[in-house]
Amino acid sequence: QVQLVESGGGLVQAGGSLRLSCAVSGIAFSWFTVGWYRQAPGKQRDLVATLNSRGSTTYAESVKGRFIISRDNAKSTVYLEMNSLKPEDTASYYCNVEASWNTYWGQGIQVTVST
Repeated sequence: QVQLVESGGGLVQAGGSLRLSCAVSGIAFSWFTVGWYRQAPGKQRDLVATLNSRGSTTYAESVKGRFIISRDNAKSTVYLEMNSLKPEDTASYYCNVEASWNTYWGQGIQVTVST
């Protein structure tokens, strides 16, 4: 059974930083693209960042230069370092693993950025 468990969310002031972690089990983690998405209330779930098995990354324009996605294959964990946080970054953040046969999601974790 594939499981993804996010941690590290919370409340932070604008300009602050947070580091999200997503521990993955039940799948050959290092083979697949991993990603972070976010969803604000009343809005669709949007891409934040992805990182493939070869180390190539993609970022949403709104987070470029502020967020960094990384992975530790030995720990089967993907991270999202979030810096210079803005109130508009407030959302539930979800990690995922894109296998060829399915995409797996975590349960989501709340990030709230106050003014």
